[in-house]
Amino acid sequence: MIQNATTISNHINGKIKMSVVQGHFATSHSHINHYFDMTMLKIRQNDAKEVAKTIAKQYSYSTIVDTIVCMDGCEVIGAFLAEALKQNGIMSMNKHESIYVVTPEIDSSNQIIFRDNTKGAIYNKHVLLLLASATTGKTVSSALDCIKYYGGHVAGISALFSAVDEIEGQEVHSIFNNDDVPEYETYAAHDCPLCKQGVKVDAIVNSYGYSVL
Repeated sequence: MIQNATTISNHINGKIKMSVVQGHFATSHSHINHYFDMTMLKIRQNDAKEVAKTIAKQYSYSTIVDTIVCMDGCEVIGAFLAEALKQNGIMSMNKHESIYVVTPEIDSSNQIIFRDNTKGAIYNKHVLLLLASATTGKTVSSALDCIKYYGGHVAGISALFSAVDEIEGQEVHSIFNNDDVPEYETYAAHDCPLCKQGVKVDAIVNSYGYSVL
């Protein structure tokens, strides 16, 4: 496992904690100098519920959310978020007055798609996009394009960690951001200063976790 992790807490909800490791890590889009381990936030019931409650508070009661699209293994948070939004008075236009929680499929060519049996949860719906992280913004942009392609209307973007404040004119709501880890940097793989200095890659990381090299 990755060593020398430190723990940071959310400044609004101290029950939400995330492990941070400094090093040299490779993602599918870039190289980064910090890895954020959000595993327990995504899979542990109490943690996921606290995250959902905090995210829900970031949206105005006038926001309409019909569907939550979960990326990066955020389905547990998504289910709690649907409940928290309803408790906070967020409206849903679905006839059953219940929010859909769906996960898209990523095919062999890395395209994000919805199958015929789930695309009805996107078409003409107000969709909140939920991700673990938004660093370069490429995954978020692809997901937004997918939602729009299937006829959805973007109601909001939420991430556990975001290095960007806005993507395609949409504010990115986050639990943690660059203010929590001011030393965080992301680099294009071909222009990574750590690689140029001969610093070995510690691990390959993605939304599923990490693989130490």
